[in-house]
Amino acid sequence: MSMHKTLRISFSLKNTYRVNSILYSLKQIPLIKKLFPEKLYSVRGCKIFANILSAVWEVISVFLGKFLYFLTMVAGMATLYMDIGLLPQNVFLHIFLFLTVIGAFMNTNLFNPSRDKYYAIILMRMDARSHTLVNYGYALLKLVVGSLPFSLLFGLKNGVPLWLCFLLPFSVAGVKLVVAASSLWDYERRGLVYNENRLGKFLWLAVFLLLGAAYGLPAVGIALPWQFCAAFMVAAIPVGVLGACKIHTFSRYREIYQQLLARSMQQMDSAAELSQKMSQKTISTDTGITSRKKGFEYLNELFIKRHQKILWKSSRRIALICLLIVVGCLLVFYFLPDIREKTNELLMTSLPYFVFIMYAVNRGTGFTKALFMNCDHSLLTYSFYKQPRYILKLFQIRLREIMKINLLPALVIGAGLSILLYCSGGTDDPINYGILFVSILCMSVFFSVHYLVLYYLLQPYNAGTEMKSGTYQIALSATYFVCFFMMRLQMPTPLFGLLCIVFCVLYSVVACFLIYIFAPRTFRLRP
Repeated sequence: MSMHKTLRISFSLKNTYRVNSILYSLKQIPLIKKLFPEKLYSVRGCKIFANILSAVWEVISVFLGKFLYFLTMVAGMATLYMDIGLLPQNVFLHIFLFLTVIGAFMNTNLFNPSRDKYYAIILMRMDARSHTLVNYGYALLKLVVGSLPFSLLFGLKNGVPLWLCFLLPFSVAGVKLVVAASSLWDYERRGLVYNENRLGKFLWLAVFLLLGAAYGLPAVGIALPWQFCAAFMVAAIPVGVLGACKIHTFSRYREIYQQLLARSMQQMDSAAELSQKMSQKTISTDTGITSRKKGFEYLNELFIKRHQKILWKSSRRIALICLLIVVGCLLVFYFLPDIREKTNELLMTSLPYFVFIMYAVNRGTGFTKALFMNCDHSLLTYSFYKQPRYILKLFQIRLREIMKINLLPALVIGAGLSILLYCSGGTDDPINYGILFVSILCMSVFFSVHYLVLYYLLQPYNAGTEMKSGTYQIALSATYFVCFFMMRLQMPTPLFGLLCIVFCVLYSVVACFLIYIFAPRTFRLRP
């Protein structure tokens, strides 16, 4: 099969799956779904519309992700170290280099067991080597084309030489090729298939160390010279060419994908069964777990006790990590006193950044998913469970529990920020300590309320534990983007803190009122 034909079939498969997903999502959105006919998939006009959306998204995806990556992860973070005395080009390339290495392991494309690969290689029996080379080459092309405008824009803005800005996307592709080729060599030597979605403990440790080096070293005044970064990135291009030769000559792709996609094959055959099994692994099987409470309080306490691994255990772990970070910052203050003034300025202007951090540490989505998988998906089949007074009673109990779980790391973060503010020089108005502390707690309360309210108002799962709500996914995506762009907001901490407290209180009141009005109708199994 020619490369051109392989590319055409691969793109057709991916586009068909994407178009069907778009049509299904549109059918799930209130108000909009009434505009579409019942037999949506058989209407030619709707398919043309979905194909246009798919094509537009394909073009946007080439550039949007790279723009956000450079804007926030690289250039955006580099601006935080401008006043430390480091050269902008040193900081920019320092962060870019470490993130490139991390991305080479966590975003390979070659070793990602995606659905379209399952369709093409396993079900349609396409030539595995031809399919892999065409799609991997297309992915690298999108990487280079999507990155080039922004490496030039943000690189030149940070003082990186023009020739190096132009080479950076090719260098990233080179690093990815080296890692991919090394994984193929390792498969030939040991027979182990690399899976980017299931990193081992040592790789995760390496990722965290590299991430710490990317952002932690500049915070203490250390950044790799841009000449060293340039030499590394330039050397990655010819070494990447050698890796490309290995990828091109490798002939055992079908063996790799048969192992890599085995989990996906089972998931396709019995998605509900596997989802239940994965969920049950996190549940304690201790038969001695019991409760002296009655009614829904009894049900809730058993649920919390049996889900310690994904609720309180993870919350304690996050709180411990936050505590260690605070202690580490205090040590930096002791050994590098000059950094205190800059930290004090950041704490008094960068509170909006912590909206995204609180979003990231919140356990709301895990809590609601566990609620459905191991409790509600069975109980919602009983009519008594859907009675308004029971729904409202259980909502109150669950809101209390998720708030308690999320408040543990929030307390550490809020108290830690207040301590760091005091130790970095303090503030003329002591009320700022309280605003900083309380605003973090309010952010935690907001996300607790937000995710539980979304779950009750948009209950996204069907009886087979599959997510079937496009509206719910849109709401989650909107939450992410709002929190993401909050990192770009610059506002004095006292003002933003007070606004945050007021907003969180008002949102919580309105959200609970909506639950009282609508939850008895919306909290149900989806068809």
